[in-house]
Amino acid sequence: MNGPRVVVTGGHGFVGSHLADRLVMAGAEVTVLDSGDPPAHLNLLRRHARHVRGDVRDPDRLAKVITRGVQVVYHLAAAVGVDMYLDRPLEVIDVNFVGTQRVLERATEVDARVVVASTSEIFGKNPAVPWREDADRVLGPTSAQRWSYSSSKALAEHLTFGFVQQHGLAAGVVRYFNVYGPRQRPAYVISRSVHRVLNGRPPIVYDDGHQTRSFTYVADAVEGTILAGASAQTIGKAVNIGHTHETTVADAVALVTAVSGTRDGAVAVDTAERLGASYQDLPRRIPDASRARLLLGWSARTGLQEGLARTVSWARANPWWLALPDSGAGR
Repeated sequence: MNGPRVVVTGGHGFVGSHLADRLVMAGAEVTVLDSGDPPAHLNLLRRHARHVRGDVRDPDRLAKVITRGVQVVYHLAAAVGVDMYLDRPLEVIDVNFVGTQRVLERATEVDARVVVASTSEIFGKNPAVPWREDADRVLGPTSAQRWSYSSSKALAEHLTFGFVQQHGLAAGVVRYFNVYGPRQRPAYVISRSVHRVLNGRPPIVYDDGHQTRSFTYVADAVEGTILAGASAQTIGKAVNIGHTHETTVADAVALVTAVSGTRDGAVAVDTAERLGASYQDLPRRIPDASRARLLLGWSARTGLQEGLARTVSWARANPWWLALPDSGAGR
């Protein structure tokens, strides 16, 4: 194989596996570092990528994966999800902060380019949407575990920019906004709704469902990530990767039922009653994606109805996914 050598940490996960698939199809020599063995459903990756099992916080394991000659490291390994940061905040902080530090240290040693995957969660509850990359972070109290994930990813970004400034590392950040699509575990608003309705259960809407999000189909997010890894203009910068169309959660859930051909109405759940004071919801989460358009020529092209149709079709064809437990808070 004569393509570029790349590493994807967390490459068995949702976005990571789609990214690794795309890189393989483009002819790259892909090595995946993940804490588990490659799942059976990742047929393309199992055949055409090198898989190394290990913890992203382990310097010795990273040294075996991020070697001299690796052109780009896509760092997607992270502890993510409402269930994770409410139940295991220490693991969230450690994996997201220490794991990123170890990846950046090793990449500096071998002069590899790094793309660090981050999240719209770092903006917290800043009410001034849409959020530009340099928008303020507005967070709740440290006693609310809701903000442990946001803070851990923000620290990972600080590390990234610090390595660029102090060590000359060629690194940048992509911030994902509500990415959804095939393979996502049923712990998020779209994936959980699809999972429930195809299993004959009504979807759940927290509070009144008037919260708004910008839902980004995974193929679009992957395209933006690869473009960021190929552009020198993103070194030392963060780039929002998100659809700019604003949709209420209630409308998104209703569209899931319409696309799937089911009739069950959503069940309303009170956030405070179900999740307690450790969770605080955000009324709006919308990106300003002009930097991605300017620097990368990228914008999200997949509308929500089209993306949901692809997701529902994939879910119906993959009974192993429908058999997974309904997990998380479904945000």
